[in-house]
Amino acid sequence: MKQFFFLIFFLDSLLFAQSSEFIKGADVSFIPQIEDLGGVYNINGVQTDPLEIFSLNEINYIRLRLWHSPANGYCGLASTLQMASRIKQNGLKFFLDFHYSDSWADPGQQNKPVAWQSLSYQELVDSIYSYTLNVIQAFDEINALPDMVQIGNEIISGFLWPEGRVGGSYNTPQQWQQFTNLLKTARNAVLDAVPDSTIPILIHIDRGGDNNGSRWFFDNLNSYQVPFDIIGQSFYPWWHGTLSDLTQNLNDLATRYNKEIIVAEAAYPWTLEYFDNHNNFVWNSSQLHQGYSATVEGQFNFLYDLIEIIKNVPNNKGLGLFYWAPEYISVQPIGSPWENLTLFNFQGEALNSLSAFHEPVSVNDLENEILDFKLHQNYPNPFNPVTRINYELLQKTNVKLVVYNSLGEEINILINEIKNAGENSIGWNGRDANNNILPSGIYLIILITEKKSASIKAILLK
Repeated sequence: MKQFFFLIFFLDSLLFAQSSEFIKGADVSFIPQIEDLGGVYNINGVQTDPLEIFSLNEINYIRLRLWHSPANGYCGLASTLQMASRIKQNGLKFFLDFHYSDSWADPGQQNKPVAWQSLSYQELVDSIYSYTLNVIQAFDEINALPDMVQIGNEIISGFLWPEGRVGGSYNTPQQWQQFTNLLKTARNAVLDAVPDSTIPILIHIDRGGDNNGSRWFFDNLNSYQVPFDIIGQSFYPWWHGTLSDLTQNLNDLATRYNKEIIVAEAAYPWTLEYFDNHNNFVWNSSQLHQGYSATVEGQFNFLYDLIEIIKNVPNNKGLGLFYWAPEYISVQPIGSPWENLTLFNFQGEALNSLSAFHEPVSVNDLENEILDFKLHQNYPNPFNPVTRINYELLQKTNVKLVVYNSLGEEINILINEIKNAGENSIGWNGRDANNNILPSGIYLIILITEKKSASIKAILLK
């Protein structure tokens, strides 16, 4: 049995390394400000570095927004350099989001930095090149070079208004020429900054569920021959439609443009309650996606299904997603209109919905064989004291469900019997076969049938 297990463990480790290539990211740009104001993050009541919490939950990529000259310094270059260094020190990849503004840039506002307000168009082109080049070189100098770069934020209407504005009354050949020239210039600056690097360039719009709008934008980019690597989409169901809309759009874009795709922003509420006096972006049940409640379980299910949609984009073009502002808990005096869309509760405790990012692994994936069952990630995870393991059998078969510790020692056999086809569920109380309480740690749960086997990682935290 031990020889079988160590084979399983080896294959499981190999597959986890392969599956980690799927981007499971988070935009956590608020962390420096929230920490400076006394905000803390916890796992099971223990204060923990939020980046460590994300890493523990298999998030592997961190996105940061960059503002040119923000009024309070947060999200400026100095602050972002510090945060990028911290990201790299935690073994995470770094995704840089250029806003090219002093504050928020989105479809409704793409204001130039104050320092660029009076520039001529050619001076604006020169400025975006030199600024972008200098920024990338600054990250390289501290060994925190971005692993991916985004040129502009949600730029369906262009950026650096009015010179780079498109759409509506600005939907003219001259405006598109100016806008795409600015994009090309910024892209060239990223690549010129570190000549030996091959940083992928992402273009980000906010049309996750809007195929017509997405086609309009990227058809225009193609007609002006803008080179880029990845299509980025925002998807918030209260603004952008249903998961079905998103699925249809991503699948079409991947095929139409032969581009890789990332959902660069997404979120879902875990409650509709308020903690502070700020108006929340999502407050009413009418804003919820059908089939997904505003609960921790509903948030988990939404994220799980969203990840599956991205993984199933044709030709493996779905690279991953970034959860937007999971750390944006309420602290005074700034509060948070996003407090119920975070991945932490109102006290900063990590929510069990984070386990949606955990990767279920099957040793049989090495052979590309079809499983006769589906093993779901245990929930909650991390857990204390009880977690549930759900699995679906496609046919009647003998099922063995075994728990191992990180040393490869068998801890407990939860099931060893014939089960009928259908949904099954069992709880595990974090104890061994002799009912002894186990210490905190990562445990491997393996489901074995007559033909196949698969495993999940369960995290016991006390």
